[in-house]
Amino acid sequence: MDADGSHPAERLPALIAAVRSGGADLSIGSRWVSGGSVVDWPRARRFISRGGNLYVQLLLGVRVKDATAGFRAFRADTLRAIELENVASHGYCFQIDLTRRVNERGLRITEVPIEFRERELGQSKMSSSIVLEAMGRVSMWGLQRLWFSLTRRKR
Repeated sequence: MDADGSHPAERLPALIAAVRSGGADLSIGSRWVSGGSVVDWPRARRFISRGGNLYVQLLLGVRVKDATAGFRAFRADTLRAIELENVASHGYCFQIDLTRRVNERGLRITEVPIEFRERELGQSKMSSSIVLEAMGRVSMWGLQRLWFSLTRRKR
């Protein structure tokens, strides 16, 4: 969870419950599911987040509405299964990468609605390089997924 006041700490028990007793391998505090919301974000920031998540869904086949969210709970076995030592992504792409890895292993992902508020402390790290890294890596992973799918069909 971010330490800037944007993630509601009172929703942490719901995230933990989803992995502890709800059968999820990864639980994401989601802004974009029913019951979730964003407060005090400019229209452009909403567009970038929604558009980025749609891009992830389309290219990676991930059925998660908020793959860029940083408010998460993982089962310990899940973290071992996704080979964290091989993750080289940064920024929002790091969150997408972890979501992709959990999804590719057929593990269960659940989204818990949260109210996300604009940060109370600090400054956003959002930059064009963060957006470009995410777009580039998601595009590469999407092409790899397509290639794997096409070559598997030929067999």
